[in-house]
Amino acid sequence: MTAPPDDCLARNEWICGTYLTTRRQILLDAVAQHLQLTVLAVLLGLVIALPLAVLARRWGWAAGPVLAVTTILYTVPSLAMFSLLLPVYGLSAALVVAGLVLYSLTLLVRNILAGLRAVPEETRQAARGLGYGPVRLLLTVELPLAVPAAMAGLRIATVSAVSLVTVGAIVGFGGLGNLIYAGMNTYFKAQVLTASLLCVVIAVAADLLLLGVQWLITPWTRGARG
Repeated sequence: MTAPPDDCLARNEWICGTYLTTRRQILLDAVAQHLQLTVLAVLLGLVIALPLAVLARRWGWAAGPVLAVTTILYTVPSLAMFSLLLPVYGLSAALVVAGLVLYSLTLLVRNILAGLRAVPEETRQAARGLGYGPVRLLLTVELPLAVPAAMAGLRIATVSAVSLVTVGAIVGFGGLGNLIYAGMNTYFKAQVLTASLLCVVIAVAADLLLLGVQWLITPWTRGARG
């Protein structure tokens, strides 16, 4: 009888330290691409969502159409979304980023708008009484008070982006998703498990990081809870 191989890679085990040591650079490159796509998409989504939410708050009639369009975009399946964007961006990282940006809008716009709407009207009136103009009122009163709700949306959008980046593997730009899909096609157990766990680690770390940022920039909420 032939003895089983000593190498866990040869035995195709789920947990394999040899995989980590021999594929370290491949894993680092995949993680780097995953983070780049996620951060870029979320930042672009935030840049677009903020003015949309402000406009929807200023002109109430715009809130319905803005929320309706962003919600419809969020309901489009990821594969269909990437296929629709393919004629515009081709097989590129921009295709994945554009899709993630569109998905993030409903979460970001809705939460930023909710935060702006939650600012007490008496607070606005008091600021106006002190001579605050519309821009100063927005930047120094409304947006700071809307941060908790906005951060909640940002956290959800970020975690969702970490997950959806993996779908970008269908066009070759999926970060860790590239390893997951390749591993599933060849039933490479260690690669599938390692890449999947790294996705979870990135999502949890990103959520905790944003939670810490929120804690630092909203000291008044700590006082209120106390």
